[in-house]
Amino acid sequence: MSLVVSPMDVNVDKAELDIARIVENFEVPGTKKLYLESYGCQMNFADSEVVASILRKSGYSTTKILAEADLVLINTCAIRENAEQKVRSRLKVINASKKDNPKLKIGVLGCMAERLKQQFLEEEKMVDLVVGPDAYRDLPNLLEEVEAGYKAVNVFLSREETYADVAPVRLDSNGVSAFISIMRGCDNMCSFCVVPYTRGRERSRDAHSIVNEATDLFKSGYKEVTLLGQNVDSYKWEKNEEKVNFANLLEKVALIHPDLRVRFSTSHPKDITDEVLLTIKKYENICNYIHLPAQSGSSKILALMNRTYDREWYIGRIKSIRNILGEDCGISQDMIAGFCQETEEDHQETLSLMDEVVFDYGYMFYYSERPGTPAAKKLVDDVPLEVKKRRLNEIIEKQREHSKIKNEASVGKLFKVLIEGESRKSSLDFSGRNDQNKMIVFPRKNASKGDYVSVFVNSCTGGTLIGEIVG
Repeated sequence: MSLVVSPMDVNVDKAELDIARIVENFEVPGTKKLYLESYGCQMNFADSEVVASILRKSGYSTTKILAEADLVLINTCAIRENAEQKVRSRLKVINASKKDNPKLKIGVLGCMAERLKQQFLEEEKMVDLVVGPDAYRDLPNLLEEVEAGYKAVNVFLSREETYADVAPVRLDSNGVSAFISIMRGCDNMCSFCVVPYTRGRERSRDAHSIVNEATDLFKSGYKEVTLLGQNVDSYKWEKNEEKVNFANLLEKVALIHPDLRVRFSTSHPKDITDEVLLTIKKYENICNYIHLPAQSGSSKILALMNRTYDREWYIGRIKSIRNILGEDCGISQDMIAGFCQETEEDHQETLSLMDEVVFDYGYMFYYSERPGTPAAKKLVDDVPLEVKKRRLNEIIEKQREHSKIKNEASVGKLFKVLIEGESRKSSLDFSGRNDQNKMIVFPRKNASKGDYVSVFVNSCTGGTLIGEIVG
């Protein structure tokens, strides 16, 4: 179990439960139909858009109706045990569709591919192909093998692949906001994390291709881009005499147009620099919001996690954010409860860190040992499950208190809001986020989706601001 207290007050863990289904059919007569589901992080959603693009060129259109599909692909997340169990359950449901459609082909993509390829293909016989995050260009060839009656697999991890030349097909899009992957893989080697083993080593994408993609999105009507990476602050690209770090890249994207809002995720406390913060301050269209995972408030636990910073360093980075960007800058967190050797004193240090920072919202988990990680090899998962759950609940309750405080502080203030679409609860209202990534709901009036509007906040709930358009 793992929970999030977010601006939308959604009490589920995004790393486990979010599913991005194709919501708009793109059907071309004479083509086969692809149904694609994505589980996990924003990186997975962006990868699915790359996959759809590659397969569209190979004669596949997309469908949102599972029963119509010739090919079903599940883009998987392996960051927590519950995520894997959900994928297994989903594959059983999809396999049942083969009774009515014997020609249906099923594949697993992404982070579960390497670790579970043998089980999926040979032992459980749940899928026809397994493809890792760096092998999506090989999908057309692998599907030819499947059509010929063979099982197909490619989980090779590359040190070069960035898909920089692939124009993503925007899936499940509101037509206003889009993701742009700026790098792949991770070199941080946190002891609890599988990412370096499922996504490979860190490599940064050509800066010009990123700027070009953002420019094309803006010309197509998009008003917001989110730059994605496991650790965006370590972005570093160079060619010949040209060198671009993350602060430089942020500036290049911000300069495309003042009406293109820029966000990014995720930052690492050891790498986020004052240069990045000063770049955010310099450009009004770079959002005043930073997701800065802490994972724990205990320096002892942070060392066991191999986070390469301690509590004091983390607090120092928070102080720099406040000093440069002001007290109103939105900051969110990740926290893990019950990591190996965590004592009650360590847990209390996490709660006290939260009190010191007062995060706007957060993504909170209890520790789930992942096979193959340094923690699984070298540390004992020695905190009882009931203790993990109790500590997690205390972290969640603390964050709910802080989210309420932060939202109440927004009441009586005016914010620039980008309208993303209708409110989930009423077609009479619009919703959109402000600079600090808080969701605001307000009556539509004469505005349209994709407009920037000034919204005065007159009340709030625990997870949402409520206001009205002024001016």
